[in-house]
Amino acid sequence: MTSISPIAARPGSTKLETVLPASFAKGTAIPVRATVEEERLFRKQRLAASYRLFGRFGYNMGGAGHITVRDPEWTDRFWVNPFGANFSHIRVSDLMLVDHDGAIVQSPARARPILNRAAFAIHSELHKARPDVVAAAHSHSLYGKAWSAMGRLLDPLTQDAAGFFEQHALFPDFSGVVLDTSEGEKIAQALGDRKALILQNHGILTVGATVEAAVWRYISLENACQVQLLAEAAGTPKPMPAEVARLTEGQVGTETGSIFAFQPYWDAITEEEPDLLD
Repeated sequence: MTSISPIAARPGSTKLETVLPASFAKGTAIPVRATVEEERLFRKQRLAASYRLFGRFGYNMGGAGHITVRDPEWTDRFWVNPFGANFSHIRVSDLMLVDHDGAIVQSPARARPILNRAAFAIHSELHKARPDVVAAAHSHSLYGKAWSAMGRLLDPLTQDAAGFFEQHALFPDFSGVVLDTSEGEKIAQALGDRKALILQNHGILTVGATVEAAVWRYISLENACQVQLLAEAAGTPKPMPAEVARLTEGQVGTETGSIFAFQPYWDAITEEEPDLLD
């Protein structure tokens, strides 16, 4: 199966460079496929690869964690993993389509069609509240959980952390496993128009206009949590000035930048584990 890459080397070039293909939407550099079917496959391929990456990075703890992507045709439906399927084994054909009422519209080819109630409660409300959000990622990764227990926002300690400056929020009201959509609605309200959320005593969550952006932001936010925990354990870290952090966020926190940041992970995982595209 031929993969679709958001960047390509210029044919015949002797320089190390990349170019944006003509299919990129003007002003956004977000790829636009020619048909709904191509766009659906593109999103599902990136979603399956993202589950493999979460498994590789140790972000899968038991049955916790979920990444979703909105269907490009039926925008009130999203693709998600079957509950209990190992992230490291997810394939495109294992993904299932769920509507905003919690009905499984298209079942996975191999796995049992079981919907994670927490995934539905959180993601259905996020997708309802944010039409601009194509994908959302949440899991119980180690450093995200550790930082969530602090009940604080992250400081702009590094260039990478500054990508979330004024673009992440705190949801302080942990009340147990999220099984009701009313709790998901509160989470969506806390997120607002931002791109990331710290769920106190729970973990972290990120969103994006592409699967690539949502997943790269999760990887980056988890890393920022780790860095701040290490820095505070070592001493008293010095955040960058607000104006510098704000400038940096505009440079490294964009949708376009997130697509490029995700690309090396896509290249590696699809080369090493091509069965995910089945």
